Amino acid sequence: MEEQINQTASGEDKTIAIVSYMTLIGWIIALVMHGSNKTKLGGFHLRQMLGLIIVAVAISIVNFILAFIPFLGWLISLLLVIGMVIFWIMGLISAVNGEMKPLPLIGEPIQKILKDFAN
Repeated sequence: MEEQINQTASGEDKTIAIVSYMTLIGWIIALVMHGSNKTKLGGFHLRQMLGLIIVAVAISIVNFILAFIPFLGWLISLLLVIGMVIFWIMGLISAVNGEMKPLPLIGEPIQKILKDFAN
């Protein structure tokens, strides 16, 4: 299935997918672009990045609380931030390759929860 998507992904499909990973402003631009040219690839990556944004906000709240715990809290905060950066890079690589590959652990639930968004 992924190979078929790679062959049919046009330049604009990939552009929407890639731009969606470029900060919140990039995500909004990609959402507007997707509104005029709806594609499965663009919608998939818009949902993935929206899920990452939501998880990042939740992690920011947790990090604020963990900041009050010396060393252990800081270490956990650092690991959470590194994990988010890794997920972001994985999503961006998937978009650049024109693949609809969900992120580990959070990708499938994000797609199920946001299934009606950006279709």
